Amino acid sequence: MREGFQSDLGDLSASLARMCDAAATAMRQATQALLTADLALAEQVLAADADLDRQRVECETNAYSLLALQSPVAGDLRNVLAVVYCAEKVERMGDLAAHIADTTRYSHPDRVLPSGLEPMFTELGEITSRMADRVAGLVRSAAPGDFAELRGTDETVDSLHARILAIITGEEWQHGQRPAVAIALAARFYERFADQAVSVARRLEFAATGTLPK
Repeated sequence: MREGFQSDLGDLSASLARMCDAAATAMRQATQALLTADLALAEQVLAADADLDRQRVECETNAYSLLALQSPVAGDLRNVLAVVYCAEKVERMGDLAAHIADTTRYSHPDRVLPSGLEPMFTELGEITSRMADRVAGLVRSAAPGDFAELRGTDETVDSLHARILAIITGEEWQHGQRPAVAIALAARFYERFADQAVSVARRLEFAATGTLPK
């Protein structure tokens, strides 16, 4: 019975890791679509979001089955509950990438970004997709201290977000209010994506150690 439970728990973690992989792919593709005004790629991200939603439901269903049939305690219980918590957060990461893709679709055929902001959004895309990659790695092999690493990366995203807002609200902004609103929303989606990744890392560390990091 115990061996079967551990196998099921491993399958559950693998499913969550695949969700993280999908969120990372979605963010990379959404960023590429944003930078290039690629409507087909944006629609691909939007279509893939439904599959990530399905994966979340599957993860939660399997987790609840383990809780009902195996009645885990202590560390095993933390691990199962962490999957339930994290699946919701990762699914939200996919939603945020889809929101970026939807911004591209809404503005098409025009580009959302003026050329001066493209480097910052390129950096945001690279950082946040790597955060999702890192979270996938943590699901597969979490260790104490991983949360602090992701939290430090999140501060870089926060800084980029603040810089972008300062530019689009500054006196030298010449592109009008409507583009500024679209850019502010897109930047916020990246910032929230990073926050969700940090939240997942925090819960994974709690599952591994029994102590919730601050």
